[in-house]
Amino acid sequence: MRDDRERLLDILEAIEKIEERTMGDKELFQRDEMVQVWVLYHVQIIGEAAGRISESLRNRYRHVPWPDVVAMRNLIAHHYFGVDLDQIWDAVTNDLPTLKAWTTQMLEDV
Repeated sequence: MRDDRERLLDILEAIEKIEERTMGDKELFQRDEMVQVWVLYHVQIIGEAAGRISESLRNRYRHVPWPDVVAMRNLIAHHYFGVDLDQIWDAVTNDLPTLKAWTTQMLEDV
């Protein structure tokens, strides 16, 4: 059974893969369907891993918006054709750097 550390590593790896592929380039993201699919897939991995983090770790890191992270995964998984790419890009550029920092900190603590 996977533990919190492995799930945090999954989150961190997915964030890094998104960073590698997008390189902060919104135009690339908007015009390249393969990049969009890549990002959406890895956002789903982040949400899936976040949803499986133990309650004890979630309670230690209450400042992390766990429900929002999981909700983004659910939005993509269940409304794929209705996904707002601007909303995804906003999350990639504004939320993932913070989540990456929190994840790195949690990895140091577990």
